[in-house]
Amino acid sequence: MTLLLDNQFKDLPPDKAIDTKLFLESVSHIPSFFDCLGSSVFSVIKSDINGNIMKIKGVYLKDPAKYVTLQDTVEAEREAHGAEWPKVGATLALMWLKRGLRFIQILLQSLADGESDENNPNLIRVNITKAYEQALKKYHGWIVQKIFHVALHAAPYKSNFLKALSKGEEVKEEDCLANVSQFLVNYTATVDAIYEMYTDLNAELDYTV
Repeated sequence: MTLLLDNQFKDLPPDKAIDTKLFLESVSHIPSFFDCLGSSVFSVIKSDINGNIMKIKGVYLKDPAKYVTLQDTVEAEREAHGAEWPKVGATLALMWLKRGLRFIQILLQSLADGESDENNPNLIRVNITKAYEQALKKYHGWIVQKIFHVALHAAPYKSNFLKALSKGEEVKEEDCLANVSQFLVNYTATVDAIYEMYTDLNAELDYTV
């Protein structure tokens, strides 16, 4: 089994409410995804994602009965913090976390769709660049963008990346990508639901770091 399939996200109910406890359990394994990219440069994104997960978990553990779903959590903070919201607590952490999750989603979907550099088909720079430009770049200032540029050139070969996703096992590329596609079904639905929630609650902020 792959790193991804070992930690599948759960099906969402019809109202797209995301159970906080189950979400935190699934997403806690996401930081290790960046180890598959090989370079320590990606540790910046990994650290950011892990930090935001811990912030959301910290809020949840204060009152699990109150923060049953992510929607409950964000709406409770909106009521509690007034003008400071949404730049507070779990709401802010989840806002940044969903962007990191979207980065992973676009990267994996691009690979699953077979997008590649025709001249260098075993490189994944084109996939990582697409993911970064669509999910994170607009929120990053010049310095952080430069860090990413360095990370891009340290990206592993696709074959090594897929092997890492397969936890070191020799798996055919088509089989590994089939596993990626399977993982993406619930993962994408969850990420989309979080984005939809932020749009509905007008909780999105577009400042840069």
